[in-house]
Amino acid sequence: MSKLSIAERVRTAPTAELCASELAWDPWAHDAQPDEPAVPAYGPGASQWDAIPASAPVQTEIPERYRRMPDEELARRIAAAKAALGSRLVILGHHYQRDEIIRWADFRGDSFKLSQHAASRGDADYIVFCGVHFMAESADILAADHQRVVLPNLAAGCSMADMADEPQVLSCWRQLGEAVGEQRVVPVTYMNSAAALKAFCGERGGAACTSSNASRVMAWAFERGERVLFFPDEHLGRNTGDKLGIPDEAMVVWDPRRPLGGLTPEALGRARLILWRGWCSVHARFTTAQIAEARRRYPDVTVIVHPECRREVVAAADLDGSTELILETITKAPAGSRWAVGTEINMVNRLAAEHPDKTIFCLDPVICPCSTMYRTHPAYVAWVLEGLVDGRVLNEITVADQVKKGARLALDRMLSLPAGGGR
Repeated sequence: MSKLSIAERVRTAPTAELCASELAWDPWAHDAQPDEPAVPAYGPGASQWDAIPASAPVQTEIPERYRRMPDEELARRIAAAKAALGSRLVILGHHYQRDEIIRWADFRGDSFKLSQHAASRGDADYIVFCGVHFMAESADILAADHQRVVLPNLAAGCSMADMADEPQVLSCWRQLGEAVGEQRVVPVTYMNSAAALKAFCGERGGAACTSSNASRVMAWAFERGERVLFFPDEHLGRNTGDKLGIPDEAMVVWDPRRPLGGLTPEALGRARLILWRGWCSVHARFTTAQIAEARRRYPDVTVIVHPECRREVVAAADLDGSTELILETITKAPAGSRWAVGTEINMVNRLAAEHPDKTIFCLDPVICPCSTMYRTHPAYVAWVLEGLVDGRVLNEITVADQVKKGARLALDRMLSLPAGGGR
């Protein structure tokens, strides 16, 4: 297995091996130009074909000097800025980030684990979250009052989180109240959602969940209501429903673009689990055909996938679990074992490089990173860090106090259950 990072492999791979030739472009090619309308864009990668809301944050073009810097100069300046800030700074790196970012992270992990790490560093004034927008919001919710959260590239959003916005969820809640009664429905939101939707759940007796504690949170919700409204990921919700033994006829999909979610009052009356029509474009790429090909190549392979994958993919795999479970399982596996992995390719590539005694490969044969995670390039990190050294907080992410209050309720209810991991 090559020890090249995904960014290095993208630069050298034939176009046929990439899901988009634009992956080789610089990330700032998609930033807003000076004096031009700011048009949101996910950019090339696994989210490139998803519809992006007009309200999504846009990154304006960073200074040309950062865009022109060689990799070695960027690395030198990041190291110098990090040293100058010392304990006042903590850098968080999500597993799906490129290696060129992870090398600077004080902590690496899934979204919720990283937010908890940040909250444990009370001496840090600045939290630079190398992840996506909803993750930075979660860090701000859990951070101390004096801590300021920075997202190096504002355009690093999440297409799944964008598939459920507050007006749509409020409309759904109103329609459900008219159809079955609000008091019979408990809302549960996945961590991959805006702070406003975590607050929505907290204010209505619901909770947040991660991919590893979704079953516990959903079981908790069923103890408090006849039905659960789960958003924004249909596939994690359905896979969790399967694990809890909820029959197919009791699980329905709510399409926010259609009246009454495209459902009938009768179907809602029979439903126990109402799933939002949303998905992760990284995990939606994995198929049962890819699993069959992996088993053909390596009959002794173990297939492990993320529960955001489609139900048939999870059913065909040997194991499913969060990024932390995937990481822990493969790390502890014996030398010589073979692993086909259904999650983001930067993480899989890093696992393979760190465990050369095992065969580890991504189920998807095409190089297709999470397009929004891939927007975080060392140039943006150098820009925001040098801004902090100069006393300027760039790309700060703040959550309104009232929203924080409701979101903390949703998170605290989750944390009151037996411990679980994150995305």
